[in-house]
Amino acid sequence: MVVICTMVDMHIVENKSKSGKKIYRSTLLRESYREDGKVKKRTIANLSNCTPLEIEAIRLALAHKDDLCALGALSESVKLHEGLSMGAAWSVYQVAKELGIEEALGKDFEGKLALWQVMARVIGQGSRLSAVRLAQIHAAGDVLDMKRGFDENNLYDNLSWLSENQAKIERKLFELRRGGNKPKLFLYDVTSSYLEGKSNHFGEYGYNRDGKKRKKQIVIGMLCDESGEPVSTEVFRGNTQDPKTFESQVKKVLERFGCKDVTIVGDRGMIKTVQIESLPEGFPRRCQSFP
Repeated sequence: MVVICTMVDMHIVENKSKSGKKIYRSTLLRESYREDGKVKKRTIANLSNCTPLEIEAIRLALAHKDDLCALGALSESVKLHEGLSMGAAWSVYQVAKELGIEEALGKDFEGKLALWQVMARVIGQGSRLSAVRLAQIHAAGDVLDMKRGFDENNLYDNLSWLSENQAKIERKLFELRRGGNKPKLFLYDVTSSYLEGKSNHFGEYGYNRDGKKRKKQIVIGMLCDESGEPVSTEVFRGNTQDPKTFESQVKKVLERFGCKDVTIVGDRGMIKTVQIESLPEGFPRRCQSFP
């Protein structure tokens, strides 16, 4: 008896079977052939232990089995393009979400712009224009799901939005981080920063900590909790004396953050008798100076 066999096709088959709650998968290299006019199949090799890349390589070779020389020319037809960087932006974004910054700023366009300004300062400090260029490198639009682009003018306008919403944002961040656990201790201090421009609303001549003569400056106050984490910042005119900045911090603690029985620690030259006497009614007026 003469048996006539002709090979028809060699291909990869992926099988999946279930036994109880377990699912078993196998990848087989199989061959279809014709024997006495009938199509039959047989397994050539079990590829289940191969990696996905190895299996794809075999699949590619089978697709070009009649012209293996073409495989060598594939690299010449493939053009590589570097995509936008995702790692840094995605990592900083995840931290911002965990800290509640995204929720405090909101998810509208202005909130996302503000969040990107924060992220850009972490990734690479620079100007508003620098933040725009960073966004074109670090896939800011994709990470933050921004529906349209932006330029440096949008970022400058966004600073005005931040200023208008500062109290609400600080209160939201405080609530998200502290919950019902109100701090009993606040730390407060001031510094100054000189200006090169001439049109700053707060720019005035004053006690310059930078040692820059004939330069206008602004005074910046920072209020922190007992762990030293900032809860609020405030800008004052450059000629504002340190003690003059104290009363507004007490009001923040009472009104914005809803804290009552607290201790505020500051430099001995900042909290003087006048400031203590001007504290709101009911606020403790005890003061202790330390050398």
